[in-house]
Amino acid sequence: MERHNIVETRKQDARVDAAYDSGDFAGIAFDFAPVGLVLTENRLIRDCNRAFAEMFGYEVGELRDQYFAILYPSNEEFVNIRDRGVDQLRETNRYWDERIMARKDGSLFWCRVRGHSFTPDEPLMRAVWSFADLSEIRPYRELTRREREIVSLLADGLTSKEIAIKLELSYRTVEVYRAKLLKKFGVANTSALFQSMASLDDDSRIVSR
Repeated sequence: MERHNIVETRKQDARVDAAYDSGDFAGIAFDFAPVGLVLTENRLIRDCNRAFAEMFGYEVGELRDQYFAILYPSNEEFVNIRDRGVDQLRETNRYWDERIMARKDGSLFWCRVRGHSFTPDEPLMRAVWSFADLSEIRPYRELTRREREIVSLLADGLTSKEIAIKLELSYRTVEVYRAKLLKKFGVANTSALFQSMASLDDDSRIVSR
């Protein structure tokens, strides 16, 4: 293992030296960026850098040509929020949010995500995204799948009645979940709930992945 690490370090050093000699930095900037970077095509991971793969507990090769659904807490949550941000990317080609995602071992954590589309008319056709792990500043607090769905829809501006219709629940059930969330985070209203979970500006979204 030690010999392998030495060989890999030498290869890396040689590659960095070659980039500086030639002035072609794109490759090393992508591979060694201190933030997770991923290129997608219709929700398919075409490529990612080391920081992105390590963040989720994978090797880079394991993620290439995989659908983004594998990085969500559940497929239901992926289906629920997969199209969010599309309208904003189409209008401004700028989008960011803070969301819950899943590592390979099943553990959940908060990420800050930023996106740029190469095809704004069809924003998810080809795009590049950055991911930053927020675990150190915002440890994940255990939420059930249903709680994550409701938090996500509340953050999207839906009322309890609208959430009940979307999730095929009774209005009373949604209100019970909302009350439990407020109690869990020790806050009095939905605005305070979002402030407790994240410091967000008007253009952001809390998204449950």
